[in-house]
Amino acid sequence: MNFLFACTHNACRSILAEVIGRELGKGRMETASAGSSPSGRVHPLALRHLALHGYGTQGLASKGFPDVQTFKPDVVITLCDRAAEESCPVWLGNAARAHWGLPDPSHLEGPDEDRSAAFGAVIATLESRITRLLQSPFESLDSGQLTSLLQEIAEQE
Repeated sequence: MNFLFACTHNACRSILAEVIGRELGKGRMETASAGSSPSGRVHPLALRHLALHGYGTQGLASKGFPDVQTFKPDVVITLCDRAAEESCPVWLGNAARAHWGLPDPSHLEGPDEDRSAAFGAVIATLESRITRLLQSPFESLDSGQLTSLLQEIAEQE
């Protein structure tokens, strides 16, 4: 199944989810990410923390919805409040949709330890949610059932 992770700028949270989903979901999930107003760059701390957690960062780029138009997602998961309120492009069709709102660790000001902890917390949350998804028979669910499962996973924290 194809999973599209969306955020406004596609610079941090949606990039983290794309990579974590790709690594954990090998064989079951194809992932991409995009933003409604892409920043044009992946946040350097997102790249750093992915690498620190053992994830590859090759080829990552901040993309807009037109850049992934041929991806054809079965599922769209928004990760920030602004993206959740925006309308998804028409080409997303009947994709199941869910919102997994997470704080943006790239906006945190303060000591490096606090910023590292914030990135670690977002990564751990995404790993937990995606692992729970992978423990389910999500491929056999219809769109409504899948949407319910995704929301239930987000609410379990």
